[in-house]
Amino acid sequence: MIREYKETDADAVVAAWRAANERAHPFLSRDFLDKEADNVRNVYPQFAKIWVSEIDGHVVGFIAMIDNEIGGLFLDPKYHGKGLGREMVDFAAAKKGALTVEVFRDNKIGRRFYDAYGFKKTGEYLHEHSGQMTIKMAFDPKGG
Repeated sequence: MIREYKETDADAVVAAWRAANERAHPFLSRDFLDKEADNVRNVYPQFAKIWVSEIDGHVVGFIAMIDNEIGGLFLDPKYHGKGLGREMVDFAAAKKGALTVEVFRDNKIGRRFYDAYGFKKTGEYLHEHSGQMTIKMAFDPKGG
C-alpha cells in the first residue's frame, strides 16, 4: 500500500533509506551519509511530497517528489525485486506525468532500475557535496 508520509514514519523512513544506501552507495563517505540521514529526517519533509510503501503496517520504503523530480526513491533491500519500486514510480507518474531523477553514476542498482523502467539519460554532472558523478534522467509516460 502507498500512503502519504506522516511524521511518525520518520524512523522507518530513515531505516529504509540507510539500508538501501548501504547496498547501493558503498562509495559514499560515512560523514556524508550521516548528514544526509539527518536531512531525510528533518529537512526533506519540509519541501518534498513524500509517500511511503507499507506492507503489513510496516513502512518498507518511500518516494519523495519535488514537483516532477524524484528527489528520493529508497526501498529496504529485503523488498527489492518485488515490484514495490516500480509501484511507487507508477504512482508518482500517475500524479505528476513526466518525471526526472538524478542517480549517482556508480549506483548500479538505481541505474539498472531506472533504465529498466524507461528513463533516459539527459545529462551528467559532478555532485559537489559527495564528489560523485551524477546522471540526470527523464521519463515521459506518454513515450515522448
